Amino acid sequence: MKLEDYQFFQQNGYLSLGKILTDEELAFYLHLYDQDRKGKKQFWFDYGHHHQTANYDVLVSTPEFDGLIRHPKVIKPLSDLMGGDICFSEIGIRHMEAYTGESRHCVWHRDGDVRGNRHLLEHPLRLRNIQLMVYLSDVGESTHCFSISPESVSQPILAKEDQLERGGIHNLYGKAGTAIVFNFSVLHTATVRTTNSERKTVQVYYGHRNQPHMANDSLIPVGFWKNHPDEEVRNFYGVLNDKTRKYLETGGDDEKSLDQAAQILYNIDYKNRQKQSLAPDA
Repeated sequence: MKLEDYQFFQQNGYLSLGKILTDEELAFYLHLYDQDRKGKKQFWFDYGHHHQTANYDVLVSTPEFDGLIRHPKVIKPLSDLMGGDICFSEIGIRHMEAYTGESRHCVWHRDGDVRGNRHLLEHPLRLRNIQLMVYLSDVGESTHCFSISPESVSQPILAKEDQLERGGIHNLYGKAGTAIVFNFSVLHTATVRTTNSERKTVQVYYGHRNQPHMANDSLIPVGFWKNHPDEEVRNFYGVLNDKTRKYLETGGDDEKSLDQAAQILYNIDYKNRQKQSLAPDA
């Protein structure tokens, strides 16, 4: 990673990697996204106040997204920022419809892990987990977007209103194929705008292999952490969360149809968390 890119992240808590996907790669992942959203509704749910729907078990429904998660133009800068070996934590593919209501920032927040931990203060960039956001549609002034309040590692961590006053608001735009990385504990939000445009994103979290799992939203299939022929891939996916362990307890590690897997996940996730599946018969 270029020194100026590292320093920019150090001073702001985020970095644009630019357009990392070729036109062919963009078309490939956009096709996968559209096919998943249209044909695998049993995995999608209403994301509520963010004016979004999402699928957080896309490694089950469309495992080809592994190629984006471990894209070489992603893994190298993430490893440089995180330091040491990184691991998979979570993936969500999200959709925001065209919108006729009032434009607004949804919910300013700092992400944390399942134990409530946020910044890893002993890390030189205060990085416990890092998020990658890949735009599969153009994002600009007339579309929904992602917004962040920049925060330097040299600054004290402030409450929401104080941070917004100090850091201001940056709306992060880019052409389809653009990737943004940011410290998941830096203050951020989805921004909804009055627009005729959809927003399509892939959002992936990564962590340190020597830290506990981050969240329980994404099942990690056995084909990645147990049965994959590449040891490095097994290690990358090997920090298992409680959801994955519960799935194994409930259904075992044998291969299942998509409908069978979706039903087990519905019982574990949607019912327990009162998430509303978008499948008509769920």
